[in-house]
Amino acid sequence: MDSDLIVVGCGIVGASIALTAQKAGLRTRLIESRFPGAGVSAAGMGHLVALDGSELALSARALVLWRKILERDPERFEYRRTGTLWVAENDSDLADLAERHDRLRVVGVPCELRDAAGLAQEEPALARDLAGGLLLAGDGIVYPPKAVHEFLTHAVELGARIETGRRVTALLSDGVILEDERRLAGAVVIATGSAGSELLPELPLIPRKGHLVITETAPPLIRHQIVEAGYTQGLDAPGGLSIAMNVQPRPTGQLLIGSSRENGISDPLVSPDVTAAMMRRALRFLPGLNRLAITRIWTGLRPATPDGLPYIGRVPGRGAVWAAFGHEGLGITTAPATAELLVEQILGGRGLLDPAPYDPARCLQ
Repeated sequence: MDSDLIVVGCGIVGASIALTAQKAGLRTRLIESRFPGAGVSAAGMGHLVALDGSELALSARALVLWRKILERDPERFEYRRTGTLWVAENDSDLADLAERHDRLRVVGVPCELRDAAGLAQEEPALARDLAGGLLLAGDGIVYPPKAVHEFLTHAVELGARIETGRRVTALLSDGVILEDERRLAGAVVIATGSAGSELLPELPLIPRKGHLVITETAPPLIRHQIVEAGYTQGLDAPGGLSIAMNVQPRPTGQLLIGSSRENGISDPLVSPDVTAAMMRRALRFLPGLNRLAITRIWTGLRPATPDGLPYIGRVPGRGAVWAAFGHEGLGITTAPATAELLVEQILGGRGLLDPAPYDPARCLQ
């Protein structure tokens, strides 16, 4: 039986699209070349965060949707409302956080500035010479593999079908061809993350390799996800490498530590030099990390677009082919809003978000 919608890619974005489409009455089939959540989703931190740059509208809407999703059974997602504490190393950073505070408040995202004393009260383990911070108490974390599993399980309960170990080799205007030469008919969504441009080469992607480090289990050092104020800066740093402190307390009692970005690098190898630079930066803010042993280091690829916004919409010249990739490091956060926006377009409706900023036509080569 043919499908109304074929979703290529079973990561967090593809799974969310399948669930949203099934709820909207579309017969949905998912195609995954490996196994669900094997790509970008497996390598992420699971941070549900409102960023105030070009991603603000999408991330803010997504957090509203996440709150509704998590009302049912947050533990199934390993959800924790950690909040995000953005940390200013100096007065210049604190001024930037004050501007961010104003931008977030305008769109209804609750946040509170902290001076140096307030910052130390929130997180006593932080270095004592920091200028202050910005608390977003509504942010949280989920465990991405569990989130993928929950979305897919619900979608299948509603009638979606999943085929794993199947690779799409070609796109048709109204379907796909698989490597076994089978043809499947239906509208198509490409939600393959960092591999999105393999099937849609006209949509440029910039691979951004990132390292993550996780520690041993230990008594709690921090309560919040802690991120340095300059986290979103430095993406065009000399040599293509940027390092910023990002530390997350896990429900397991471990600490998950980031973050690095290497522009244009797509190999999966762990770099001791990059890892060492990350740890030096993290220790600058959290000196107590030097008491914890590292148990694992791994890498992943963030799929970035030239203008920093994901592709969400119909691909010109491709018939009934739609794109939903290029979320860089915000795929976990923005997956529900991406799904909502895309399915609304497929059904010919109009929702709360303006689709124009995400239209794939803006970056066609």
